[in-house]
Amino acid sequence: MIDKTASSNVTAANLSASQKARLIYDTARSEMSGRLWRAALGSTEETEGEGKSSITAISQSDPIGLDRLLAILDPDSKAALDTAAVPQAEAPAETSGDAVSAMGGGPNARYAGMLDAAAERTGLPASALAAIVDAEAAKGAGGTWQPYSRNPRSSAAGLGQFLNGTWEGEAERSGTWLNSTAEANGWLDARGQVKAESRGALLALRYDPRASIEAVADYASANVAALRRSGATIGAGTTEVAQAAYLGHHLGVGDAKRFLAGGLSPDRARKLLGAQVGSAAAERRIAQAGSAVAAHRSWLMDYVGKHVRPERFA
Repeated sequence: MIDKTASSNVTAANLSASQKARLIYDTARSEMSGRLWRAALGSTEETEGEGKSSITAISQSDPIGLDRLLAILDPDSKAALDTAAVPQAEAPAETSGDAVSAMGGGPNARYAGMLDAAAERTGLPASALAAIVDAEAAKGAGGTWQPYSRNPRSSAAGLGQFLNGTWEGEAERSGTWLNSTAEANGWLDARGQVKAESRGALLALRYDPRASIEAVADYASANVAALRRSGATIGAGTTEVAQAAYLGHHLGVGDAKRFLAGGLSPDRARKLLGAQVGSAAAERRIAQAGSAVAAHRSWLMDYVGKHVRPERFA
């Protein structure tokens, strides 16, 4: 959970009144999100998931969308959210890039300029980034990505469904957009690590769409490079790059390397599959496939093939 006290303390010296209000609002909304999810599932405990994604948990457990739930409590909240600013995360002006052209009439057109900016900075195709976000983010009416989505079974949050630890790691990794933002806000110590009192403010930034998209791009670029260095064969095509990047995003690069090499252990495969489809469904799949490794591979490759499709955005 995000620490409200830490979020407000770190910004007291260098944020305007409106920025402080936005940060407090984001943090409170984050906590409300987690509580609503757990209440909806009949659970009061929050656990850290194994993967980087909430593939089934969010999309199936929030049929009306968190924004609509909160609008019931505060009808003006969405309007305030759309116009407020987060420090160092202002949306760039829309460009005439690939994503803008492809998404111009779609439900997620508001994110096209952000995707193009992240693509230009990292060299990854905008359509590949859009495909990763589309596979990760919770969906509202008409397939609209929900920036305030939260996995009730882990700390995964935002459009990119980053776990707390992964988000902090990207903030500490030199050269990333998030690292530059954290440095500019004074959230890192002399060793380049996230300050304890700044953790809440940093984690709240996951709910800003641009921050999440930029982090998806940096994480995807690093994961594809790491997989290639490990010997994985990844073609230059947009779909191949997007799907390899997604495996790294979902599994973490270590498990992604083992997955591509066919080396996940049966216990690990069972645990990962259970985290996504539930223990009972996982055991049924394992019985049908003959092994946990085969069942997990079949499920994940089927999901990737169906949901990580850059051609939808190109």
